[in-house]
Amino acid sequence: MSRTADRTADQLAALDRAHIIHPYLPGSATERVVMTEGAGCRLTDSEGRSYLDATGGLWLAQVGHGREDLADVAHEQMKKLEYFTSFWEFSNDRAIELAARLAELAPDPLNHVYFTSGGSEGNEAAIKMARYYHHRRGDTDRTWILARDKAYHGIGYGGGSATGFPLYHEGFAPMMPHVSHLTPPWPYRTDLYGGEAVSPQEVTDFLIRELEERIAEIGAKNIAAMIGEPIMGVGGMLVPPADYWPRVREVLDRHGILLIFDEVVTAYGRVGEWFAAQYFGVTPDIIVTAKGITSGYVPLGALMVADQVAEVLLRDHGFPMGYTYNGHPVATAVALANLDVIEKEGLLGRAKTIGATLHGELQSQLGDLPIVGEIRSVGMMLAVELVADRATRAPLPLNPDRMPHDVIRRETGVIVRDSAHSLVLSPPLIMTEAETKEVASALRGVLERTDASGEIREA
Repeated sequence: MSRTADRTADQLAALDRAHIIHPYLPGSATERVVMTEGAGCRLTDSEGRSYLDATGGLWLAQVGHGREDLADVAHEQMKKLEYFTSFWEFSNDRAIELAARLAELAPDPLNHVYFTSGGSEGNEAAIKMARYYHHRRGDTDRTWILARDKAYHGIGYGGGSATGFPLYHEGFAPMMPHVSHLTPPWPYRTDLYGGEAVSPQEVTDFLIRELEERIAEIGAKNIAAMIGEPIMGVGGMLVPPADYWPRVREVLDRHGILLIFDEVVTAYGRVGEWFAAQYFGVTPDIIVTAKGITSGYVPLGALMVADQVAEVLLRDHGFPMGYTYNGHPVATAVALANLDVIEKEGLLGRAKTIGATLHGELQSQLGDLPIVGEIRSVGMMLAVELVADRATRAPLPLNPDRMPHDVIRRETGVIVRDSAHSLVLSPPLIMTEAETKEVASALRGVLERTDASGEIREA
């Protein structure tokens, strides 16, 4: 057989259709976009077409594509030590160095690290940690997990059960028991909170009242933890009011309930801080991270665990769960190099400045369009919410055969993502000002041809 690099674009697409099961892609779909190269914010497919990546893959290409410095680190580490287990008393120097570095970056007292291969594994581990923590302390009835509607916590059974989309439950039930979903913080959707003109303060008041009522209904002594994305990504880049997380933290502390921050998307510079916990001024008991920890160059995840939780987990025989690739030396070596790039190139600050520039371009080029309801952003997390009517804020109907994000990619080569009637953007933190204009222009060119029924006129 010839090498993949020697195959034509048509041959690669045919092999893909014959052999690969893609997430969320029906077997009847024939289109394939086969990426073969990447550099900075640019990608190239097997037909030689260039694309501008405004999604960062899946929220993770912090330092951009095609960096030889990270590839060289992986190469050198593979030559030295490619893998050995981190179970029991075994460890490796790279994992130790990364754990110490993460403890320096995270807010106190999050000084302990548990490694995984990604976000879904991380949320599974976090939920188990929360339940096991209470079990070890004798609170064996604390099994309930509070989550939120429109949340996304991965596709395992624990994280998938906490995920608040019916799509991820249908056909997979029964899901994990003892999970209760709350209303999400989505200030633009004032109807969720019982009024047409609801202030951010009133949104938080509503949500805190609901949280207190749910705790009373289930019983505080039965609840292990609440898990939440600081900013809800898949739900449409939903930014809570500034007082939301501090008030949630106060309620949970009062009832002895742990707080888990799912920062798989938000950590490592995406919001302009190392962790969104720092952005909101709240210290959770567990932070789940992945994605941007290596900018996607190698799969890796890491949980930051507070001292008081770790102390309980480490008693007796320790925490009885592990993954084959816990603390993988190649992945942790790449993560260390990736964190160096983020720090040395000032990408935390750049996420704020270039994110503000991109927001400004979107506002300038899209703000007058009747189907654009709201443009949201924190750092390099942005969303353009699409509506059929600005007055009622009714979501824009979408034609699955001609979705705005698909048309934008096909016509302009700019890759954005559809999520909950919003176009979501999470570009590499190295994006240039010229590229922000290119992204906004691409969206404008399609959205100005989109009517209130969701139909897109031909160019």
